[in-house]
Order: sequence, then structure tokens, then C-alpha cells
Amino acid sequence: MKLTTRGHYSVKALLDLSFQPKYQPTSVRAIAQRQDIPAPYLEKLLIELRRAGLVESVRGSQGGYRLARPPVQISLGHILEAVGETIEPLKRLTPEADQAEDWVTFALWQRLHHKLKEALYSITLEDLYYDARSRQAAQGESASFIV
Repeated sequence: MKLTTRGHYSVKALLDLSFQPKYQPTSVRAIAQRQDIPAPYLEKLLIELRRAGLVESVRGSQGGYRLARPPVQISLGHILEAVGETIEPLKRLTPEADQAEDWVTFALWQRLHHKLKEALYSITLEDLYYDARSRQAAQGESASFIV
């Protein structure tokens, strides 16, 4: 699995939203500026994340986007899936019936894929939030961050 710009920006945007006090709405422009993401591209990603139920949009002068559920309920797997990232590490291949080593390799990759998928769905936005906060504290940084 390769994390593309699309997946990376999505994680950065949701992590940015998790840093907002009481998960208040934040404008696309503010997130884009803090995270160095082109605003039009970010807007498209946030629409996909909204459709997946990970963020919600709030209208009005104090509007923007906010998390739709607590960070502990949003996994890395959910985020990547929402923006169309593939979690499949290899193309689905079926080994030749008479090639035992092909079956061993196939079985190994299937097991690794299962473990990778488990890991992606077990790492939550809350985990990433605390990792980022710990790094900030260790480096004496302010509340603003870049992933």
C-alpha cells in the first residue's frame, strides 16, 4: 500500500480538525493555510469525507467543517477508504494450481494484507492526535502544527 497525496492530505485535514477546541468548525481556507494544502483540492477531499460521514459542514459566518464524530471513532482505514485509497497491497492474483511456492507466497501476502488492514482500522485519529501533541511538547512547539 502506498499513501498518496490524496490520503496524506485527508489525514492532515482531519488531524487539523481534531486540534480545534471543542471540535468547532474551521474554514477550508484556514485548514489549507495551516497544512499547506491547495484550498480547491482540500474542498474536494472534505466533500468526500463528508459523504463518508467523517466530517460535517456548518453554514454561516462561523461555519466551515468539523469532525462528525469523536476522533476515537475515526480510524486511518476509514479516512483512506473515504477518499478512495486502496488498501489492497497487491493485485488479486490466483497462483497456478501446481506451483506450491506460488501458493506459499500467495498465502503469505494474504496474511500480511489482513494484518495491514487490521492495523489501518485500529489506528484512530485520536492516536494520531496524541502522537502529534507529544511531538509538539517534546519540541516545545505551539498549538499550531503541520503533519
